[in-house]
Amino acid sequence: MELKAATAALALDSMPGEEDGAVETIPEAKPAPARNDAARAAILTGAILPTLLRLALPTMIVLVAQTAVNVAEAYYVGYLGTDALAGVALVFPVFMLMTMMSNGGLGSGVASAVARAVGGGRRQDADALVFHALVLAIVVGALFTFAAIKGGPVMYGMLGGRAEALDAALKYSNYLFAGAIPVWIVNLQAAALRGAGNVKVPATVTLVGALVMIPASPLLIFGLGPIPGLGIQGAGIAFAVYYCGAMLVLLRYMASGRSGLAFKFVPLQRRLFVDILKVGVPTAINAILTNLTVILVTGAVGLFGTTALAAYGISSRLDYIMIPLLFGLSTAVLTMVGVNIGAGQIARAKKIAWTSSVVGLALTGSIGLVVALFPMLWLHLFSSDPVVLADGTTYLRIVTPAYAALGFGFVIAFAAQGAGHVFWPFVASVARIVLAAGFGWIAVGYLGAGLATLSAMVTASLLVYAGFCAMAMIAGSVWRPDRT
Repeated sequence: MELKAATAALALDSMPGEEDGAVETIPEAKPAPARNDAARAAILTGAILPTLLRLALPTMIVLVAQTAVNVAEAYYVGYLGTDALAGVALVFPVFMLMTMMSNGGLGSGVASAVARAVGGGRRQDADALVFHALVLAIVVGALFTFAAIKGGPVMYGMLGGRAEALDAALKYSNYLFAGAIPVWIVNLQAAALRGAGNVKVPATVTLVGALVMIPASPLLIFGLGPIPGLGIQGAGIAFAVYYCGAMLVLLRYMASGRSGLAFKFVPLQRRLFVDILKVGVPTAINAILTNLTVILVTGAVGLFGTTALAAYGISSRLDYIMIPLLFGLSTAVLTMVGVNIGAGQIARAKKIAWTSSVVGLALTGSIGLVVALFPMLWLHLFSSDPVVLADGTTYLRIVTPAYAALGFGFVIAFAAQGAGHVFWPFVASVARIVLAAGFGWIAVGYLGAGLATLSAMVTASLLVYAGFCAMAMIAGSVWRPDRT
């Protein structure tokens, strides 16, 4: 029975025309509510690990593909020179801030609210939350576009951007953030689908986008035939164009009624915004703190010069590759915990959190160990400059062994979000920024410490982060029935 229930969870995500739990070669589609009920039953009663992996793997695979696009883009930009690579390093933390806020910040609020509504049988609320997510996406996306374009020169200058590196950062950033509204719409609608247990459709949209972006980015950067080379601007344009297309495809699918959630215009309700924002705002603040940590550390590294900045940019990019892997796993955890909390199954929700946190620890810990032993496997993808390679090796050998702590804490944080509580993840993010950025700036700027000391601060911050996130597992206030 458990295997059958777990199989039903995967069937929910099937494209129209696939019947849940069936083995027929040409099944007829069940109505969306029936598919949702099958997935809800699997999440509530199925074996935990198989159900978790079935929900997580599609998202993890395509997010890895999307991350490959980011890696490929850095590879292409490397051919434009060290200044261009440094310019991308300045913009990348801000771009990741938007990505994490839309996926893991307000996106977590949307997914948690939808999951708890589905778990509690409040289907009308689950449908209405989709439109409320769209409204939030438009407002916040517009704010990101305005802030990046108007505040970019000051912000990137404060992070150490100078002369050609600053010019490259601004050219890249302006086109990148011109597509902020589509990014937010795509990510919040995908979050709503994941909250309902539908992971295949948002995963497919992301995968297709990755397949388009890998050839499109170098085409626009370097040009081909009648297509002129646009330089670093081409990378930003390719990104914006992809998300505009993905937005149109996803909105059309949501409006078709095949998604399992009914997307339609509804009167705006304060309580539904509150349900999203009570998880989304603190989690978005966590995302801000996480990325502010990277931004401030980037600024501290900038004190060492452009070469060190380029080295940190390509090394810390590996830190961010852990995020898609963990995000794919953690969104499944959030959905499973949220549905079980909504249904009042507290003990099962907590068991899901413990099981998944161990999976997260093993996943990122094994990657960190390999890179710590063989850092050139990563660094040689981007640069052959011996100074860049030396600085990058220093960072990776000190920081990557702590990836296990990052994976453990990250997954627990999402489990707490699924339960509708974010206090301990917030405390963990504050502690992380104080150690990595605060003490890091003091050590470098006032005590004359080198990159090794700064890297050790980053490592310590990850260990403390995991410790505070673990407090959520023993806090009685987290593991209670949902009262929305």
